[in-house]
Amino acid sequence: MNKQTIIGIVLIIAIFIGFNYLNRPSKEQLAERQRINDSIRNSQAEQEQQGIAQELPLKVDTISDSLRRAQLGLFAAAQRGDSTPVEVETDVLRLRFSPRGGFVEYAELKGYKTYDGKPLVLFEGDGENSLDILLQTSDSRVLSTREMFFVPQPIVKKDSTNTIVTLRLQPAADSYIDFIYRIAKDSYRIDFDIAAHNMQSYLAPMTNKLDFAWQTTIRRQENSRKTENRYATLNYMYTDNDIERLSDTKNDMKSSSTPTMWFAAKDHFFSTILLNKNNFPTATFKSDIVDDETSPYLKHFTVNSTIDFDPTGAKTTAMQMFFVPNQYKTLSSFNDESVDKAHRPNLQELIPLGWALFRWVNKYAIIPLFNLLSSFLSNWGLIILIVTIIIKVVLLPLTFKSYMSSAKMRVLKPQVDAINERIPADKMMERQQAQMQLYRSVGVSPMGGCLPMLLQMPILVAVFMYLPSAIELRQQSFLWASDLSTFDTVPFLTWNVSIPLIGRHISLFCLLMTITNIIYTRINMATTPGANQQMAMMKWMMYLMPLMFFYIFNEYASGLTYYYFISLLLTVLQTYLFRLFVDDDKLLRKLELAKQTKKPAKKSGFMARLEEAQKMQQRRLREQQKAQRNNRK
Repeated sequence: MNKQTIIGIVLIIAIFIGFNYLNRPSKEQLAERQRINDSIRNSQAEQEQQGIAQELPLKVDTISDSLRRAQLGLFAAAQRGDSTPVEVETDVLRLRFSPRGGFVEYAELKGYKTYDGKPLVLFEGDGENSLDILLQTSDSRVLSTREMFFVPQPIVKKDSTNTIVTLRLQPAADSYIDFIYRIAKDSYRIDFDIAAHNMQSYLAPMTNKLDFAWQTTIRRQENSRKTENRYATLNYMYTDNDIERLSDTKNDMKSSSTPTMWFAAKDHFFSTILLNKNNFPTATFKSDIVDDETSPYLKHFTVNSTIDFDPTGAKTTAMQMFFVPNQYKTLSSFNDESVDKAHRPNLQELIPLGWALFRWVNKYAIIPLFNLLSSFLSNWGLIILIVTIIIKVVLLPLTFKSYMSSAKMRVLKPQVDAINERIPADKMMERQQAQMQLYRSVGVSPMGGCLPMLLQMPILVAVFMYLPSAIELRQQSFLWASDLSTFDTVPFLTWNVSIPLIGRHISLFCLLMTITNIIYTRINMATTPGANQQMAMMKWMMYLMPLMFFYIFNEYASGLTYYYFISLLLTVLQTYLFRLFVDDDKLLRKLELAKQTKKPAKKSGFMARLEEAQKMQQRRLREQQKAQRNNRK
């Protein structure tokens, strides 16, 4: 281990220690977190003392009134109630509100089905979704709204467009807490307000915040459990528009002391989101994976946080709920253009479009192109084909430039071989100088083919990120693929036994992509100068790469492998046409003519320094060789 390596390791360790020290929570943050945990533990302990199991719904028939009065105290009026849910149906949603707890216990997205044709239900029952707010009462109790009955108020329809559902927790005639839900007929958003009236005498003095716990469960909705698990995550956005998420591969928990605008239980194509217009000051996020492969659930998410609350009713706690498909256009529509960009929810950031440049390409090129074509075409297989052709046409100048650079290197190869024969291998610097002089004399750059390829990479990566996340492909059929958002299957490539690295199927589009990639690799090796002189291991690596891609993409969306198959097929066709119209003999004559007529080009500063370094190295080598000969004498 050299000195530079040791210094690098020490610096990395120092940076890591410093980062953890600077990002540790403050005493105030730890105290706030402890307060929330203590409140929850106290509530649970009180329930356990009364013989109530935390996991089970409150059994009205089995608990006596006296026990309930002892438990609920000033809120004893909420001990009983009608458990009949309040049902609301809009153009896009079916919802049920539970009087016991006052939260949404059922959410169904109309117009969508699960992979096996059932209604797409995000959750059903408080075992799958619940919102529990803790009330610290004036008689020193910590009560859970989840265990109390709200009284549904008459449903109000406003202008035939909005439905207002109000659930009231009422300890006395003139004191209550209202959960108010405003549901538009054609929107996935629900405005959720918490409003109080004369509650100051029923709650602890100086109450201005309430602790709450939100729990929800991710159901399996798609054919590929493995793929769906990869996208199912608990996401949250800070007020500076920075998005974080918990791990998708293991149980995870994080605490945040940074104000959070919203958090979302995100599935592959659908999300449940809770947004606070005044932000959540602190929060703890937890994700638990369901390991049972036969379970209808994928993950359980829990969020503990606080909200502002005014017991007098002078101010309302304004929040929003979203039961929404993960469609870029739909999520973007919730941004109010009249609001400053920093304060917009930017829910579209939930869709994984890649980092920086790749996201920019998707946002301003790929997605608008798909949206444009889908406005007058309904077949997504044809849309992907047309998009692929358009991308290849746009990149044609770069592709041709890359091919011409390779062709020039190919026709100059006999001259390069002559240089290698003339200059022995032990004079490698001399060889390189002679080769560079040859290339410079005809105006050829050895790196000329690399830059065009690098410029194409952002598009390739952008498409790789977008297509598997595009809900537009969901349950769209094309050729033998019944669903372009998941892997395609055919009877003769499907079996019941799981094969290592392959699984229970082979995607036909992925197989075609792999075969085409091998053909393209062979063409490249045949046309690339020096390819035949490569080491055998290197040649095998070139052929192993497509096979590695096969194992990776076999489980991916068939829309993506179909795109890569068509793209590679068009690339092979382009290469064939280039070779058909580009005559190597004519190209060589053109280069030779350029060598004769070309004026000596002024060397760049970099090339000048490089040549000077090479000359200095050669002088040192000659001096060393001379010194060795003198020592032998």
